[in-house]
This record gives sequence, structure tokens and C-alpha cells, in this order.
Amino acid sequence: MNRIIRTTLVAATALLVGVSCTDPTVAPKSTINSETVFTEASAYKSLLAKVYAGLALTGQQGCCGAPDLGGGFDEGFSQYWRLYMQMQTLPTDDAMIAWGGDQALSELNTGMWSSSNGFLNAMYYRIFFQVAMANVFLRETTNAKLDSRGVSPALKAEIQGYRAEARFLRALSYYHGVDLFGPLPLVDENTSVAEPPAQATRAEVYDYVVAELIAVRNELPAMGAAEYGRVDQGAVAMLLAKSYLNAGIYTGTTKYTEAMAEVTAIIGSGAYSIDANYRRIFSADNNTSPELIFAIPQDGIRMKNYGGTTFLVHANVGGPMNGGDYGINGGWWGLRMRPETRALFPAIGAGAADRRAEFWVDLNTPTISNMFDYQQGTGSPKFTNKTSGGANGQDLEFTDTDVPVWRLADVYLMYAELNLRAGGGTIAQATTYINALRGRAYGDNSGDVLQADVDLALVLDERARELYMEGHRRQDLVRYGLFTGGAKLWSWKGNDAAGVTTDAFRSLYPLPASELIANPKLTQNTGY
Repeated sequence: MNRIIRTTLVAATALLVGVSCTDPTVAPKSTINSETVFTEASAYKSLLAKVYAGLALTGQQGCCGAPDLGGGFDEGFSQYWRLYMQMQTLPTDDAMIAWGGDQALSELNTGMWSSSNGFLNAMYYRIFFQVAMANVFLRETTNAKLDSRGVSPALKAEIQGYRAEARFLRALSYYHGVDLFGPLPLVDENTSVAEPPAQATRAEVYDYVVAELIAVRNELPAMGAAEYGRVDQGAVAMLLAKSYLNAGIYTGTTKYTEAMAEVTAIIGSGAYSIDANYRRIFSADNNTSPELIFAIPQDGIRMKNYGGTTFLVHANVGGPMNGGDYGINGGWWGLRMRPETRALFPAIGAGAADRRAEFWVDLNTPTISNMFDYQQGTGSPKFTNKTSGGANGQDLEFTDTDVPVWRLADVYLMYAELNLRAGGGTIAQATTYINALRGRAYGDNSGDVLQADVDLALVLDERARELYMEGHRRQDLVRYGLFTGGAKLWSWKGNDAAGVTTDAFRSLYPLPASELIANPKLTQNTGY
């Protein structure tokens, strides 16, 4: 419940109001003259807070009203992390959603989407809204503008750090874009608005992300030293590690050694440690967890929205589950785990050997014959709006539980995978890291794996157990070559209850059809 730039986040909404930004070269509109606003030092921090807030909030009036995205997007459905989590989760063996009245969600469940899918389009526009917000900040904080406003040398030095944060946040959104959509327009604070931007290749977008991260690293606080919810060198190392780990997909050239260097730097920093209490990572006081490397703060009073963990908590509750047990005023009967991931756990209920199996024993079926029946599949209320001590969050509708974007357990599993992909390290250390997570899950060494059994398949399964419903699965399956095709099937893949082979082109999402009309320089991804 500790919040980013705590006192300025709400004030930030006064700076940029009433946007409907679909053109990535056009800045979000402001109703306030910048030369008036930026006479106060706090304005710079407030504007930076607004860039951060784009990951959590959906508009200028809390949950509802004056939405960031125009064009008819539902404000709750179009929250950044909710969209990202769904795109990385729903088309996989991880989880599916039972809201059958929405065809666009059904397309995500089955992996059979088109370029007119509203959720995919909203994610694309969310990415470029974030890019535009960062570009606004960077345009307003050039040395020339700061000098013209008489900004003091001390504040100018502080603003340089803010600029590094804004560049990181822009790189983060471009990383999401290159992973989900591939080739995109590259737009920075210097891009001309005279004509639509050209489309960069996927490799060029990847190169841009990496270059930006390297450029800002030393301008940010040391690992673990930033104010909670703000980026530091740990977040930079993590985003570089993720980019390098998936570089073979983005560019055709692997960067496993480079990824391992970032991973070992994170582990070796000592800034983070495995939380002995796995449940706390997904509870309303998870800001106290030593495992989080970067989180998107949530606050039931001051950051109301229907995405983030408000979605993850409510949507995972339904059927026989009591919302009060999870600190909420009721379930949304939406998300549940698919049988294929449920089968990776040895048991559920009070006698579960793997305590990560936060499953509802009375909501557990071995198959899903009807994707719209919430009570088929396995109830998996991993996230809760209660603290680790059992107290409710501040509000029963909107949660206090922060989104754990990256945590040390993921780093441990990345180390193991990178070692197996000849990125360096040792198999002995990889086994130690895996068993550290399994030891936490089992409470003892009864779940330990043998070094001889550690292979890429084991690591992929362990990632499914450790990171389910955290927004990683699609990327993992794509990297393993299993997201499309027929080598790995799961319920409703390809819109068949038993799962069928899907076309390889679906490893990338389509660009919005509306963007192709608006910008003739764009080329649609193959197959759409």
C-alpha cells in the first residue's frame, strides 16, 4: 500500500486532461498552459507521476470519467496491466475467462482473434498513450526549456533523473509492443508530427529498447534504492534481461550470455531476497515483500480502477467462493485455471504438497467442455485484497494489492533457463535456485529436484507453477516454440475443447485495422 510519488500522483492528473490519443505522434492534450504550470518545481514531479500512473489508472477521475482512451473503449476493460495480463495469459494453458457475452474475450480464450479485436486494439493504443506521455515529459524538460524558465541548477540535476525514469517507462511500453505486436512506429520526443511515422522492424524496436535502457542505467538509483514503485537500476537490469532472453524471437539472434550477465547482477546485488511468505507477494501489504523488483502500486482509496489487481482479485472469485474471504465485496465469476496447468500441481486443498496451489477444492474439474461455465476448470484465487495478517484492504471494491511486475523468483528461473541455453552459470547453481523456490512451496526439501532432472521442460513447468496468472505464460511459450502449432495443446486452443494446432503467425498479434487505415506506412503482420 506504499504508493509511488505518494502526494503527487493525484495532482498529476491536472497537467494532462481529456486525452483521446490514437496517433502516436500527437501529444495528449492539456487544458493548462505549460509555461504557467512549470513555474513550480512540483509540476515536474507531478507530470512524471502521470507517466507512471498510465500503468495503473484509466482516466482523469479515478475509475470512471474523462478516460485516457477515446474511441469507445470501456474504461475498465482498457486498463494497461489488465490488457497486458490478459494477452499474456488467456490464449495459453494458464487460465481462461468465462464471460461468454464478449466475443473479443472469447477470441483471446481460443487464440483465434482478428485485427478488429477490441482488447488487442486497446493494448496497442495504451502502449502509444504511454509513449506519448513520456514524450510530453521529455519535451518539457529539455535544457533549453528549463533554462528559459529559470530552473535552478539543483532542480535541473533532479530533473535529469526524472528524464531517465520517463525514458525507462517509454522503453517498457515499447518492449511490451515489440513482444506483442512486433514491428511498430518508433516515435520519440523529436519525431516530426508533419506526417505519419514510418514502421520500424521488430529488430529495430528491440535495438531501441536496449539502447535506451543502457543509456539511462547510470542516471537511476542503485538496485533497491529507489522510492517504492519507481524504477531503479534493478528494474533496468530486469528489463534488459527480459529483452535479451527473448532477443532470438525479436531479432533472430540470441543474447543468452548478455541476459545471464543482467540476471547474475540482480541476484548478486543483494537488494532483493526470496520472500519466505509466498502469499504475501499477492496480498494487500505486498509492498513490504523483499522479493519485488518492480511493482505497479494500487490503492483502494486514491487509485481506483477496474484493472490491475482489482481485476485479478474479483475476477478469480465466483461460484462457492466467498468474496469476504479475499477482502472484496463480491466475485466477478471470470478467471479460472485451465486443467493443463492445474495438472502440474500434485494436489490441492488443505493437504496440498505445493502450497503455491491456491486452488478452490470445490471448484475443480478435469476438463472444460464449456468455456463460458465458470464452474468448469479450477478456481485459483491467487491474489487477495487482504494483508498477510488477515486484515481487509482499505476498500472492498478497489484493491490495495500492488501488481508484482517482476520479482526475484522469476530471476532464479531465468538463470536456470539461460544456463540450459548455454548462457553461462552452472547447472548446480540453477538446481539450487529451483529448489529454493520449491523449498518455499513445500515447506521443506520434499519437493526438491535432482540436478540430473533439470532440463528446459522442467524449467518451463516450474515457471507455470511459480508465475501463474502473473502475465508471463504467452511469452514463455513463444520462446519455447510451443505457443502455436501442435506440439503442445490445451483446452480450447484453436477454438476446440480438446485443443488443436494453430497457425504460426498467431505468435504475433495483429496491428489494429483502424491504424492501417490511418497510417498508410504500416504493414499488417503476416496472416491477418
